[in-house]
Amino acid sequence: MKFISPKIHGFIDLLLVVFLLASPWYFGFTGAIAIFTYVLAGVHLLLTLVTDYSVGLFKVLPGAVHGAIEFIVGVTLVILAYTAFSDNINGKLYYVVFGTAVLLTWLLTDYTGIHTEANN
Repeated sequence: MKFISPKIHGFIDLLLVVFLLASPWYFGFTGAIAIFTYVLAGVHLLLTLVTDYSVGLFKVLPGAVHGAIEFIVGVTLVILAYTAFSDNINGKLYYVVFGTAVLLTWLLTDYTGIHTEANN
């Protein structure tokens, strides 16, 4: 059941950007993993700003495309955790959990808003 509306998803996205920006400091990431995390925050902020939902400023990207991108990113992050970040146990765990959270959010979001906007 998809119970996260596009409006709520937009706020989750903004919180996610803040979480990503704070993560290298909080989890002690340095080097490539810290840079990757900061870049991911910037890319996710850009994705949020161009999506056609309440927090999007430019509203050029349909919600369904946003959802497809998040699915691909979630899968990619889990794969990266076991390949590129496998030598950093904190980074590996972080990206397995983070990628899984992205996939769960994708699974529970009604990107079209058809079923959830009336409830919010």
